[in-house]
Amino acid sequence: WAGGYPEIVKENELFERYYRELGIVPNGEWGDFMAALREPLPATLRITGYRSHAKEILHCLKEKYFKELQDLEVDGQKVEMPQALSWYPEELAWHTNLSRKILRKSPQLEKFHQFLVSETECGNISRQEAVSMIPPLLLNVNPHHKILDMCAAPGSKTAQLIEMLHADMNVPFPKGFVIANDVDNKRCYLLVHQAKRLNSPCIMVVNHDASSIPNLQIDVDGRKEVLFYDRILCDVPCSGDGTMRKNIDVWKKWTTQNSLQLHGLQLRIATRGVEQLAEGGRMVYSTCSLNPIENEAVIASLLEKSQGALELADVSSELPGLKRMPGVTKWKVMLKDGQWFEEWKDVPSNRQTQIRPTMFPIKDEEKLKAMNLERCLRILPHHQNTGGFFVAVLIKKSPMPWNKRQPKVHQKLPQRTGETEVAAANSDNGSECITEEPTLAENEESKKAQELQNSDTEQSKKEGVCGPPPSKKMKLFGFKEDPFVFLPEDDPLFLPIQKFYALDPSFPKMNLLTRTQEGKKRQLYMVSKELRNVLLNNSEKMKVINTGIKVWSRNSDGEQFGCAFRLAQEGIYTLYPFIHARIINVCIEDVKILLTQENPFLSKFSSETQKKVKDMAMGSIVLKYDPDPEKPDDLQCPIVLCGWQGKTSLRAFVPKNERLHYLRMMGVEVFKAKRKEEESESKTEEEVQHRLAQTDEGMDVEDKEHDLVMKMEAEIGEESSDSPVESSAMEVENKIEHLDQSSKNANSHVSQESKDTDTSNVKG
Repeated sequence: WAGGYPEIVKENELFERYYRELGIVPNGEWGDFMAALREPLPATLRITGYRSHAKEILHCLKEKYFKELQDLEVDGQKVEMPQALSWYPEELAWHTNLSRKILRKSPQLEKFHQFLVSETECGNISRQEAVSMIPPLLLNVNPHHKILDMCAAPGSKTAQLIEMLHADMNVPFPKGFVIANDVDNKRCYLLVHQAKRLNSPCIMVVNHDASSIPNLQIDVDGRKEVLFYDRILCDVPCSGDGTMRKNIDVWKKWTTQNSLQLHGLQLRIATRGVEQLAEGGRMVYSTCSLNPIENEAVIASLLEKSQGALELADVSSELPGLKRMPGVTKWKVMLKDGQWFEEWKDVPSNRQTQIRPTMFPIKDEEKLKAMNLERCLRILPHHQNTGGFFVAVLIKKSPMPWNKRQPKVHQKLPQRTGETEVAAANSDNGSECITEEPTLAENEESKKAQELQNSDTEQSKKEGVCGPPPSKKMKLFGFKEDPFVFLPEDDPLFLPIQKFYALDPSFPKMNLLTRTQEGKKRQLYMVSKELRNVLLNNSEKMKVINTGIKVWSRNSDGEQFGCAFRLAQEGIYTLYPFIHARIINVCIEDVKILLTQENPFLSKFSSETQKKVKDMAMGSIVLKYDPDPEKPDDLQCPIVLCGWQGKTSLRAFVPKNERLHYLRMMGVEVFKAKRKEEESESKTEEEVQHRLAQTDEGMDVEDKEHDLVMKMEAEIGEESSDSPVESSAMEVENKIEHLDQSSKNANSHVSQESKDTDTSNVKG
């Protein structure tokens, strides 16, 4: 083993033969296309645009870190200056020729690498492949849109969607939300981990097979209606031959068989997506494959059976600067033995299970022309030094033909989550939306059980409890999730909080929830009004993995000062607009002291801060920094920090990476401080409180995700597994203590939900 693993030979004769024959690469460019596929993929990063800090991070990157890379040589290779992606808005996405290995191993780049790791953990930077950024941009999301991300893990596209909802940072609760789904229970925790960095009350992670994801209901003015989404991202599992530059094992594993096996699943998922799309809504279908069988064939089949209900949007004027190829209208089907078929009628009967009619192009020229397949986008690797990718943007003009009668919800019918729902969801032409009347026999047989279930359900709703589905027929995969319990309107817990922080009368206390029904409530979480509506009306049919952001944590010391709950940094930007007491405005020098010293004495702060603190009772506080436009060299974005006022000291309760982020933005050198901090491995009070809360409240989702995320980074052949930033971020997280193994085993019931999604498949 001294020589290491043998180098993978980047050759695949069948691949070259197949794509040469299909002609998806323009004449004269084949050599460039293959040469690009053999080169490693450049590292790309995206600055999250939903925070007011995005411009400050961009300024910091350009003026400090990028300048330090100038004229640098690593292992004899000149480091090129990072370049902004020309088609990404506001210079918020960049690429560089630095490979993952160089970034992680080179001493000259250690400072830059630590910056990337730390900022990724804070959610300020996302390591994401360039082509993967395209689908969310083409969705044209507005803050009021209801969005479904059907195959969301590992979550970088989901993060983009969340950012778009929060385009206006002055609105703490946008009217829109993102429901992010994935079939794989383990990958859902990776998704939670990604989404949590953005601290949004408008994201819900669910665990369903995308091809049969249930219809959800919402309460509209006292009556139940089926939820239709304004925007749907349908980024389906695919063969991943567009990812050869980062997943090099695709070179030796690639055959046409992968595409033939996935085509059916892709079509079912896309069909389920358009069924749940609102009229006038937009769905983006995407894969990281170049193969027409997974791309144009799926879109053509969907358009054909929609009978005019769907149309391909012309997005040629969107994302100027992005080089793209139009969709193809002619293609052939090839078996893994190299045998070609041009039409379905040529396929012998013994091959008709492998090859399906929907895989072939439409023969009717008039129909084909009306489909406008050339409006699809195919991104070729050699055009802009990226991966390969395919995108199609669909607009829904009317209900699908098999759903012409819009779904009705029979309010008096008992909620059923048993076999009829699953059977309907798996019907040949997609999910049947109309609730079926149960048969007389079923009614007789299950009358008592249904009555009992209904009484339990009604009682739960009265109490605001959204637990896992009560039906025994519905299997639960993976961890058994804690229920989501909304705080009752008259809960005595809330009054001291309201009084202590002088909360505005408009504060939506009905949106507060906990994850425990018994014992002391340790953490309070918050969701938007719209997600509360979804949660309360769908707990019987939906497996929710996580939702809400933490806004308050119980602190036993706080009770003597009038409030048992201290503010949590994760939710402070959501809470701040409603808080009218216990706010201390601090200058930039005070902020530096708060972030660099563990528990500084009051005497170290400015005289103005000392005066403000003097008359304030001990306990949890808000520390607010407002930029001074007359001092352009100072930090020019507002900062809100959670803190604690003691008898003689003032301290900030801010996670380590967030501290480092703010210090960097203020021009404080944190590189050495970070090394020292890691060596000492001292735990802050924040971490101690966090651990205490976890012990008392039971196994929270954050615990589960810490166990799983580390495994997932190694297991998934995905953006996250091949990302220098994110995999390194996991190294930082490895320092967090793992849960007791026996506890983990007792809680883990992971199972494979769908045979269709092979773990070897790559999702774009």
